[in-house]
Amino acid sequence: MFIEDDAQMESFWIQTAIGAIKALTFVCDVITFPVYLVLQRPWETRQQSRRVKAKPVSNDKQMVQYRSVDPPREIHVKMLQANIDTLEKMLKYVSKIYSNQRCLGTRQILSEEDETQPNGRVFKKYKMGEYKWKTFAEVDKSANSFGCGLRKLGQQPKQNIVLFAETRSEWMVAAHGCFKQNMPIVTVYATLGDEGVCHCINETEVSTIITSHELLPKFKNLLSQIPKVNTIIVMEDQLKPTDTTGFKEGVQVYKFQEVIKLGEQNACEGVAPEPQDDAIIMYTSGSTGTPKGVQLSHQNCIATMKGFCDMVKINSDDVLLGFLPLAHVFELLAESVCLLNGVPIGYSTPLTLIDSSSKIMKGSRGDAAVLKPTCMTAVPLILDRISKGINTQVNSNSPFKKALFQFMYNYKVRWTNRGYKTPLVDKLIFKKVAKLMGGRVRLIMSGGAPLSSDTHEQIKICLCVEVIQGYGLTETTSAATVMDAKDMQYGRVGAPLTVTDIKLVNWEEGNYRVTNKPHPQGEIIIGGDSVSKGYYKLPGKTEEEFFDEDGKRWFKTGDIGEVHSDGVLKIIDRKKDLVKLQAGEYISLGKVESELKTCSIIENICVYGDSHKQFVVALVVPNPKELEDLAAKNGITSTKFEDLCDSPVLEKAIIKEMAEHAKKCKLQKFEIPAAVTLVKEVWSPDMGLVTAAFKLKRKDIQDRYQKDILRMYATS
Repeated sequence: MFIEDDAQMESFWIQTAIGAIKALTFVCDVITFPVYLVLQRPWETRQQSRRVKAKPVSNDKQMVQYRSVDPPREIHVKMLQANIDTLEKMLKYVSKIYSNQRCLGTRQILSEEDETQPNGRVFKKYKMGEYKWKTFAEVDKSANSFGCGLRKLGQQPKQNIVLFAETRSEWMVAAHGCFKQNMPIVTVYATLGDEGVCHCINETEVSTIITSHELLPKFKNLLSQIPKVNTIIVMEDQLKPTDTTGFKEGVQVYKFQEVIKLGEQNACEGVAPEPQDDAIIMYTSGSTGTPKGVQLSHQNCIATMKGFCDMVKINSDDVLLGFLPLAHVFELLAESVCLLNGVPIGYSTPLTLIDSSSKIMKGSRGDAAVLKPTCMTAVPLILDRISKGINTQVNSNSPFKKALFQFMYNYKVRWTNRGYKTPLVDKLIFKKVAKLMGGRVRLIMSGGAPLSSDTHEQIKICLCVEVIQGYGLTETTSAATVMDAKDMQYGRVGAPLTVTDIKLVNWEEGNYRVTNKPHPQGEIIIGGDSVSKGYYKLPGKTEEEFFDEDGKRWFKTGDIGEVHSDGVLKIIDRKKDLVKLQAGEYISLGKVESELKTCSIIENICVYGDSHKQFVVALVVPNPKELEDLAAKNGITSTKFEDLCDSPVLEKAIIKEMAEHAKKCKLQKFEIPAAVTLVKEVWSPDMGLVTAAFKLKRKDIQDRYQKDILRMYATS
């Protein structure tokens, strides 16, 4: 009884305090409104958000084609004037303009030391220093020397060379060294399995591999399966010496700096590539089947850079934090746009990114806090984790602080939706959250998969940043659409870039037609100079998915979209993700997963539908902390993660949590999984269950958990 009274009293005082704060903010609003109205001109913000960004250029009952209404911006025009049509010309151009400015930065690792945790366990942690920078002129010189070093080692122009390493400054130096000698680089994800790595190397018939200290030992076992390889170049570790002994006879192993010195001693003329020459053969880990090599020409890359420069505002004082895989087309092109604009790139890793990252010593600063970036790229999975981290932090606060944060969040959302900025609220409440990433981030570019509306809004509000979502594929060199920074709507991926056209084509099986109301719908077809010539050594697959029409190269994406009245695209489905249940309902598995992933207890999820059944089931990777809290609510005392995942009580509890969350997301009843299996392992690219961009590999997940899927259907 007393406990109940205390809780009611506490709730009363919290509501009273929040009521007083509401009254105070109302008074402040009345006083400051005229000032903000004049200075911020919100009607202009709303007008810019609503403006038409693309218009139809042709249409009939089967198809509608959209094109951007925006003209090329300054950088695009300068590229045309300077005849920059290859990546080799691009670096040469910027190294003259930004010669002595910072270009590529690597943070010093001073030592690796043991750190004892509160539970007595000992972990290896880095003691780290400042960032060390190479200027644009130094990067250009190193790339020149590296290219000449490759020539001295016997590598020839137009001969493929594999780049198999984590994201770091040497990756970019090596790539541009190859471009200067017209050597196509074959990019392979560092997380790809051994079988996939061997496939990529053998298919492209390379004799030279560029790799890193961490990945070098892998080749001691693989060399017998890649017989043409005779040269390995290894990027050194900052602390540990690299062991280059014990490799197959006839295979030479060189250190990265040795190749640069070899090039300095044997200077040679560059071999300038033509725009149509392959710059990159980029292997996509793909959500199905064997990795495919996408042929990306210099013209493809330059076209995308022009389009990005027309859509994304770059400032003279910008700094990019680079940590996504450079073997992913989105990160490579984003970094290339930064180089083109003279923006320095400081490299990081997920292990050292923020103060709480796993390799950062207690009391030390993460890379973001030291670098203080203004721009960063991200995939939705990372932003979802940041969003859940914010929620966890807020929920761990006292009831008053929790209520205060929620009020201020809603307050900012309300004014932001009207076109206003909220500088006082940002300074008092949200800037503390923004300090996690160094305090200066103004722009986050999200790509690789759809970003949920809830995550988009929360990151934008809490981190005080612009979040720009884009859409593109490896086959289109990342280019297709990019959000306008002034667009105030969520859940859309933007209008076509100035270098691409977008077509919607009827897909009758899914009832998606361009005549649908209120918006035309259909399969998305992308055309323009950014579209690849096709898949390496796969003429049949190339013919199936690419075609030429009206002087343009086109690619059939398999994604389903709708275009709104302002010319902005929204992804609403995917052909391969569509399942028809026994009762005739169509379910978009990707759409359901995207919505349910925003539920706090779900770290990752794969929804499965059998067309002979009336419902779908789900494999759920739960959030350990949230799972413990749910267990406590249900009277379960065990805290061992494996035991909790095996609990039938928690399975039912999570189904209930998902159902409640699904209602908020406006999912249909038949879209909600009727049974779940709680998965004990976190899905990562090296397990082969997700791609490097963290897209689900459905077939592999289905094969791995086939018994669980059969159990769920049998017991439901």
